[in-house]
Amino acid sequence: MSTAAGVSIGSTAVEPKDISGILECCPKKLGGASSMDTKTYDATNWRRARIANVRGRFAWPANAFDTAERRDVWQADFRAAFLEALGGLQHWARPPLDATVIQVEQMDGYRRESISFTTRDNLRAFGYLLVPDHTSGPRPTMLAAPGHGRGIASCVGIGPNGEQRRLHQPDEYANDFALQCVANGYTTLALEAISFGVRRDAVAQTLQPEASSCTRDAMAALMLGETLAGWRVWDAMRALDYLSTRNDCVDPNRIGVIGISGGGLLSLFLAAADTRIKAAVVSGYFNTFMGSILAVDHCVDNFVPGLLNLCEMPDLSALIAPRLLFTESGTDDPIFPLATYRLAVDRAQSIYSSFDAATHYQWEVFNGGHEFHGKGAFDFLDKNFATR
Repeated sequence: MSTAAGVSIGSTAVEPKDISGILECCPKKLGGASSMDTKTYDATNWRRARIANVRGRFAWPANAFDTAERRDVWQADFRAAFLEALGGLQHWARPPLDATVIQVEQMDGYRRESISFTTRDNLRAFGYLLVPDHTSGPRPTMLAAPGHGRGIASCVGIGPNGEQRRLHQPDEYANDFALQCVANGYTTLALEAISFGVRRDAVAQTLQPEASSCTRDAMAALMLGETLAGWRVWDAMRALDYLSTRNDCVDPNRIGVIGISGGGLLSLFLAAADTRIKAAVVSGYFNTFMGSILAVDHCVDNFVPGLLNLCEMPDLSALIAPRLLFTESGTDDPIFPLATYRLAVDRAQSIYSSFDAATHYQWEVFNGGHEFHGKGAFDFLDKNFATR
């Protein structure tokens, strides 16, 4: 996702070129077309108008529901359409997990297990399961999803040179949020996403640690009639399958998801897709599509064909309500602007109020940029999720 003009996270930005000189000479080459015609050669205004005029099938406010049953039917129809847009996830087969604990390490205040499990035929996922010391039995659990960068290493405190940061010594824009989960008493599974970290392709692994294979993976997914967002959501759903087998340290009825940036996308999308998620924290992503990924250059992994014809981004909170949702955004986030974040918050508040669950959605604006903050989020989780 780009951070500003000419700067990017996880992809290579290309400076836009001034084409005014080319347009000026076009009328002569096109047989004397008037200069006014050149205004319609650039599709910018045309595409913006089309986007602004779209109203998705499941856009809020929805049709009035005279009964909870009718609302539940609408929500089920919306979820099915959303899963179809991601690539038809509801039709995918679930092969045996064949889960493996690769390594167990005692860390500073927690145990770290390197784990692996099957998500689709011939495809396995990798993650770190972090279990707080001095705890026993099933516990509330968070699935941690990083954004663009070095993958889960950057949210579990593993520095660029392999050194391990201690608890409460965060660095990088993820601010070791998986370790923050552990410090707050949660069993935490940091899940490596396809295209990041150890799950990058061979080309990306020859480059800098922050390089991803998002473009190649996303293009392949699209040509297969699927999406990279769908691949990642599916992996996370399979992670929930795995967590449900770990009754030594996981309460399967209290599993949440937390993510920053591209991981915020996963947090929002997973909670919308799978009702096993009881709480979601979305950092550095919640906004409107029109105001963020359609207004600022972003990695292709953000895009789902036809999704705007279903809904705007905050409408997805109608698939999470009345379950717990917390969103946060920095005042100076250049790629998920504050003004449109506030519009998304307003819609989410309206949606949760209509579900008679206004207190189940809370939000925070903090002084900062595109980074994980977490103060209000952990207060919200501790009050509403950890003790349920």
